[in-house]
Amino acid sequence: YTFYDKDGNIQSVDNASSPPTVDHACINVSADTEVKVTLLVPIKPVLAESASQLGTVAKVGVALAGVPIFADAPSVKDRDHLPALDTCAGHIDPGGWYHYHGTSSDINSLYKHSHVDASCDNLEQDSAALFGYGFDGVPMYGSLDADGTAPEDLDECNGHIGTLGDSDTTAYHYHSTNEFPNLPKCLKGLVAENNFVTTAKVGIGSERNGRGGPGGGMPPGFADAAKKLGVSESLFMDTLKDAGGPQADLAVVAEKLGVTEAALKAVLPKRPKR
Repeated sequence: YTFYDKDGNIQSVDNASSPPTVDHACINVSADTEVKVTLLVPIKPVLAESASQLGTVAKVGVALAGVPIFADAPSVKDRDHLPALDTCAGHIDPGGWYHYHGTSSDINSLYKHSHVDASCDNLEQDSAALFGYGFDGVPMYGSLDADGTAPEDLDECNGHIGTLGDSDTTAYHYHSTNEFPNLPKCLKGLVAENNFVTTAKVGIGSERNGRGGPGGGMPPGFADAAKKLGVSESLFMDTLKDAGGPQADLAVVAEKLGVTEAALKAVLPKRPKR
């Protein structure tokens, strides 16, 4: 992948205003201070019967500072373009708002573990501190417990039942890890419908993406289909989109979701008659 022209200039594109016109570009979007973001997070977490897997750019939660948190950023191998992340594991969505793709208050632990010469200097680092909450209301902490030790009993979602910080309360919570993205790999609790919407014209949570407005959401029937398959809504929609959208190869979609093609066809909403 070559991200510069014959003169050595980096091919940087602000794809909030225009799509890339080159084969490989560095995506660096401008901020839009007029965009409003609405997030819904349960006050009291309720664990689900099964965990919701998180795919690329899936909705993970919200940081204590109010910054949205999403799963791994899109790979250049899938999109041909490279999203620019800062050293605090964040960047601006095509919709114009900033979000994280990692636990920014413990990101330096990851850099140290991976021998990467980088650091997040804009945010105080604390490997045992509360970072934010998942969209299921479950708290997310750094890679260490309050006593400074690394938890050894984490489940498939990087969570366990233990003491919350320096309190006397014991409950289920997530921890970050030393591998990027250092976020929960799945969500154990129930999430609210339409839990992330924006007033932006494009990007995650926008009306264009089928998740806009307080009364908006995914196309009818798709949220229920994702639930029946046991995958997150974001993973379900992203997989369909990457496989061709309305003309997606269902065999490819089923394989990526880890289900049978018959199971996928059984839950997909019927196309309306014209």
